[in-house]
Amino acid sequence: MRSALRYLFLAALVMALAAFGSGTAFATSIGTPSAASVAAVTPSAGQEVGIAHPVTIQFTAAVADRARAERAIDITSTRSIPGTFAWANDREVTWTPTGFLPARSPISVRIGSARTEFRTNAGVIADADMSNHTFTVTIGGQAPRTMPASMGKPGYETPSGIFPILEIFRSVVFDSRTIGIPLSSPEGYVINGEYAERLTWGGVFVHSAPWSVDSQGYANVSHGCINLAPDDAAWYYEIASIGDPVSVHW
Repeated sequence: MRSALRYLFLAALVMALAAFGSGTAFATSIGTPSAASVAAVTPSAGQEVGIAHPVTIQFTAAVADRARAERAIDITSTRSIPGTFAWANDREVTWTPTGFLPARSPISVRIGSARTEFRTNAGVIADADMSNHTFTVTIGGQAPRTMPASMGKPGYETPSGIFPILEIFRSVVFDSRTIGIPLSSPEGYVINGEYAERLTWGGVFVHSAPWSVDSQGYANVSHGCINLAPDDAAWYYEIASIGDPVSVHW
């Protein structure tokens, strides 16, 4: 009996040492998140963002119970804020607000015992009307500024929906190959662009387009982007933030 117990003990010890030597962790999943299990939260602490910015949480290990993890995540301002969760993988979840976050407000994010806080701006909301060829911007409910615009032409239509700004560039190179159009095509291009706000990872931007000014306000002639006159694009660039919503519709 004693020799059998000794054999089992030695076998367990050998397995443990093998796991340790191979770098295998004993705790490979997370049940209820804690401060130690949170790798990163976006927006970062103290950051100011637009009112459509989602919250992304990365964990240090795979989450075993996603529903339990979601219940441990609390996102509030002066009140609770409704939203929905979507998992990119077993270590990253994104919470998207239902509607918009409250403007000019602190937004508190709690994940178990971890806590961080960011702020929203005044509420910069853009409306791209593909039927009327206009781009209208409202800031904090003040009188809107409406600008002539040109969106995607037939075959390259700008997608409809509400898109938070993902990135902002003072200058950027637009290459048709990134949206599947070879340079050898009559539709191919490489253009140095200015005052650009990315709306989708697939290549839709709001940007300055001096080459389409004559069509702005009258016709949709772009390859999917929202074209503005240089002065209008520069104005929007100066007031836009990551997370500002742009509503695109007919």
